[in-house]
Amino acid sequence: MPDDRKLVYSTDGGFVAQGDGVVRVAREKRRGGIMSIVTGLPEREIAQTAKALKRLCGSGGTAKDGVVEIQGDHRETIVAWFAKNGRVAKKAGG
Repeated sequence: MPDDRKLVYSTDGGFVAQGDGVVRVAREKRRGGIMSIVTGLPEREIAQTAKALKRLCGSGGTAKDGVVEIQGDHRETIVAWFAKNGRVAKKAGG
């Protein structure tokens, strides 16, 4: 099995291995709106997770390029959902 992890810099804790098993939920401002960005999910779980999070948050979103994007600032709700489902998730960014 190939090791496709990459070393990246995180403001949360210095250098970390990408794909470290922690789901990160960030907030980005785009075109005047806010998006909740979920990264760190295995590729096979992205589409199913996006569908569940859109339903949970009652908003639109998409899954593309290994990232789940949900319209609006739903970081607290998303982190709580992952915790309830036994996954390590934390808020990233500001």
